[in-house]
Amino acid sequence: MLKNILALVLVSVVATAHANEGVAFVHGTGSQTDAYNDYWTGSNIQSIISGLPNSSNYTVINCDFNQYMWDSRASGCLAEQLTNFINAKGITKMTLITHSNGGNVVRWILSNPTWDSRYPNIINKTKEVIALAPSSGGTPLADAVIAGNVFEAALGWLLGYKTDAVRMQQVSWMAYYNQNWLFGTAGRPSLPKGFVNVVGTDVDSAIWDSDSYCGGYSQQVGLEFTQNWLDSCSDGFLNCSSQEAAGSLWFRDKSKTRGREPLSHQQSRRKCFNLDVFLRDRI
Repeated sequence: MLKNILALVLVSVVATAHANEGVAFVHGTGSQTDAYNDYWTGSNIQSIISGLPNSSNYTVINCDFNQYMWDSRASGCLAEQLTNFINAKGITKMTLITHSNGGNVVRWILSNPTWDSRYPNIINKTKEVIALAPSSGGTPLADAVIAGNVFEAALGWLLGYKTDAVRMQQVSWMAYYNQNWLFGTAGRPSLPKGFVNVVGTDVDSAIWDSDSYCGGYSQQVGLEFTQNWLDSCSDGFLNCSSQEAAGSLWFRDKSKTRGREPLSHQQSRRKCFNLDVFLRDRI
């Protein structure tokens, strides 16, 4: 019996030692062609991937996430790029780091394995999804945009105007998708892989506070403006309840961040307040 147990432990250790782990960065709403620089920034990505055994095992997704999550230009593009990454690097386990609506596109894949022949292998290779400020429950801002309300120009990068992705993220629409198409929310089947949330709870934009400039000061001002449409607990784009609607909570910003700083929706995709260090340590 002892010999059998030792053999199993040895097999487990060998398998772990030979695991070829990688990380994929999945952007949010918008059509990206250089998400490495424009969405995440290189310094942020390089800091995070330094936690990998092989720091070259990463990919940065560039897809058209202005589309509905099931659209071939959204989830189909994501599936293609993830499959290419897995095959090119021989990835056996990968962590997906998503931001905002990117979490919905990934949840579509995890929830609908028969939709596309590439999905099962992606699900099998996925170790965990780390969802940064995921819009799992939608946002009242999407409702406001579709209704024709005008937001400051500084929020163009955030809202994408009246795209299908923004339409999809209306609160009632996401409630429908969560109840009929997506897993991981209350009363629904669990997702096949872990989906952990990092939640932003507030926006700081005091001009005299240097922390307000991380990620871009004009975006902070814009996000503080849009908090008028949101709950007191929000990151300027999403209510905390939306960010926590699917999967499980990893942490709310102030419980871990340097100086107990909040993470605005812009800052949760940037190298702000040691977020990159927490991600590096987790992967």
